[in-house]
Amino acid sequence: MPLIVKRSKRYKKAAEKAVTTPVAVDAAVDAVKQFPPTKFDQSVELIFSLGIDPKQADQMIRGSVSLPHGIGKSKRVIAFCPDHLIDTAKAAGAIEAGGQALVQKIEKENFTDFDVAIATPDMMRFVGRLGKVLGPKGLMPSPKAGTVTADIANAVREYAAGKIEFRNDTGGNVHCVVGKLSFDNRKLVDNINSMVTTIRKLKPQTSKGAYFKKVVIKASMTPAVQLAVQ
Repeated sequence: MPLIVKRSKRYKKAAEKAVTTPVAVDAAVDAVKQFPPTKFDQSVELIFSLGIDPKQADQMIRGSVSLPHGIGKSKRVIAFCPDHLIDTAKAAGAIEAGGQALVQKIEKENFTDFDVAIATPDMMRFVGRLGKVLGPKGLMPSPKAGTVTADIANAVREYAAGKIEFRNDTGGNVHCVVGKLSFDNRKLVDNINSMVTTIRKLKPQTSKGAYFKKVVIKASMTPAVQLAVQ
């Protein structure tokens, strides 16, 4: 039996104003801002439908990026690091830092109240055993995402300030937040253009046909507006 999605009156009213053809980034931002407001500051999401085969390891799209104007939200970051770097990591913004003691806290106390985990390379031999806990939650440190690094202070600082990680899902789509609806238009346009450029640079050489099949932006509670990007 098909799933029936009930839409609110506010959403239905917004849908009446929806743009039905692809438009330039600045026009798309204008359109999203014209939808009926909500009582909270909505996140603005950028969604890519890519011409990749998610089953092929060499066509995975994954990485991290610091957008020009941030995303309007700080993140809770922990750092797996040697004892002599604990104070440095905490000074940079980590809510927890440590080596084997932090690994044990996650194992024994099921501590996962954080958004990003950073690790120095020498700590990964201990962090590796947390794969079954952190992996399904998307919290496992990864060199490809820039969360395994010797420069622990800089990584913690960037992620605490809102640096984002992204990766394609099983359908070949990439979802990411590019700011808040309260951002002025130029900041949203800059962030969107930066993200589009980042994803474009990651196009796998083995992907066939159109790479950007469809790219849309939307706020948390609005219809999507398609971008005219190639």
